Amino acid sequence: MIPYLLKRTFLLVLLFTWFIISSSAKIILPSVFSDNMVLQQNSEVAIWGWSNPGETVKIVAGWNSKDTIKVKADNTAAWKTTIKTGKAGGPYTIQIIGEGGLELKNVMLGEVWICSGQSNMEMNVGWNIFNGEEEAAKANHPNIRIFNIPKIGAEYPQQDCRATWTVCSPETMRATSAVGYFFARQLQEKLNVPVGIIVTCWGGTPIEVWIKKSCIENDQELNDAKYSLKYDWWPGDPGVCHNSMIAPLIPYGIAGAIWYQGESNCSNYQIYGKLMKTLIDSWRTDFKKDFPFYFVQIAPFNYGENGTSEFVREQQDLVSRTVPNT
Repeated sequence: MIPYLLKRTFLLVLLFTWFIISSSAKIILPSVFSDNMVLQQNSEVAIWGWSNPGETVKIVAGWNSKDTIKVKADNTAAWKTTIKTGKAGGPYTIQIIGEGGLELKNVMLGEVWICSGQSNMEMNVGWNIFNGEEEAAKANHPNIRIFNIPKIGAEYPQQDCRATWTVCSPETMRATSAVGYFFARQLQEKLNVPVGIIVTCWGGTPIEVWIKKSCIENDQELNDAKYSLKYDWWPGDPGVCHNSMIAPLIPYGIAGAIWYQGESNCSNYQIYGKLMKTLIDSWRTDFKKDFPFYFVQIAPFNYGENGTSEFVREQQDLVSRTVPNT
């Protein structure tokens, strides 16, 4: 009798939960679509989210308010469409109209760049960078926007991440990648357009964690080499950072990516060039764009027993000369 009652109670809870969810369903966007965001200028960019299954969602962008885009959610509640952006400018609003609709505010059109890698990219003012506090104090740049993705790994691809777009200020500059910030500042000054940086990096990580697991497993040489990478304090398994720190962005419209990584691959430098090419090719496939991928050669530092950085730099140089648009 008790198992039956427990089963019946469980079913009632499920039905009640379903009723609550169904009756209060509203439009949900992934966190990369939020107030203060930057969309890639002069492009046809993807926008996606979730609502009631079968619901028609309408989208009205402030730079082209006469054009209403309509998209219907599938039976899993997911929907995706594209929206045309114009020349750089803003701020604009984007209205997402439907049950529980919402409005995105302070949206800019400009250049969007991914900033990724390990500690050299992660390093911020708190790491005691040269003139860090002086630079932070004057970092009031309303046309620079920052999207910092938290460091977390995942076994499977994730649909979202816990982040939000922020306007560049002394406070937000201190909390983001110094390399990413100075890159954005120079780009904004040279082009005189809004710039958004998506900062997704994790100190100590090897390149394999940023590549889709399937890309490693489908290549015998790379798959055999992956087992030599064992770390206690940061991720080492192929794909775990791609799943949680890249996949939630796909297929957000971007201009390109900058990369600063390599120290954690000194032990398997022989295949680093192939790994870099695999990462670049797979990201370009993910975002459906042959975007520029720029990277920094690692410094001639004493890396201890794995002091083979010169060979990593050699591999990086080879990639720069053989992989287009790098």
